[in-house]
Amino acid sequence: MQVLISAELAPYRIGSGQYIFLMAIASRQPVTQKALSEKLLIDKTTTAKAVAKLEAEGYVRREPDPADNRYHLLYLTEAGHEVVPKVQEALNRIKSKTRRGISDEEYSLLLTLLKNVLHNLTD
Repeated sequence: MQVLISAELAPYRIGSGQYIFLMAIASRQPVTQKALSEKLLIDKTTTAKAVAKLEAEGYVRREPDPADNRYHLLYLTEAGHEVVPKVQEALNRIKSKTRRGISDEEYSLLLTLLKNVLHNLTD
């Protein structure tokens, strides 16, 4: 799936490792990097690198958190807002491919089991 995602997102200069952060920021903005790491169960260093790449591409901006100057809030830029629907369309195309021959119930069970495995690994 990562190979397909990389190919789909290449025109937007978003790697398969960054799209998850872009989409999480889009759904929760403003959000701190710390909260983003916790939500995605990804270490802070990886989150920082992904956010820096998205920022360098012009999709994300950081602003100081008025409630706590130690943190920065992450927001989508105008370019970020424009690219999110395109990324979502690409992800939907890939999801459709992964669901071929699998019922809705089976797919739901698969996702539940994968989430359980992820939680087991992060506990």
